[in-house]
Amino acid sequence: MTQLEGTGVMRTRICSVDEIPPGTTMQCQVGGRSVLVANVGGTFYAVDEECTHDGAPLSDGDLEGPTIVCPWHFSRFCLRTGSVLESPAREPLRTYAVDTNGGEVTLLTTPAGTGVDPQVR
Repeated sequence: MTQLEGTGVMRTRICSVDEIPPGTTMQCQVGGRSVLVANVGGTFYAVDEECTHDGAPLSDGDLEGPTIVCPWHFSRFCLRTGSVLESPAREPLRTYAVDTNGGEVTLLTTPAGTGVDPQVR
């Protein structure tokens, strides 16, 4: 984990882009949090890995385009925004900015482990 100078933003290398083929996900630990990283047609997204409804591991769920489906109660979440697309979940997922420059998947977080706006690179 490295800090971007003067920003308070932390960069955490997850893996190479080749380790998460299109249409797949990977669960990883970032700053003590379980995070799901998804490759949707070459675009990478990262969200908290636990469903906000009942704590199911979303890495066991189905990836349907930019949507992740909870394996337990079938809540659906938008990977772009973290928003709930279908209940029973009511709370959105935390999202994280993902940088793939240099062929590496890197997550950007604050020192407290919170996500950074996905537009920040």
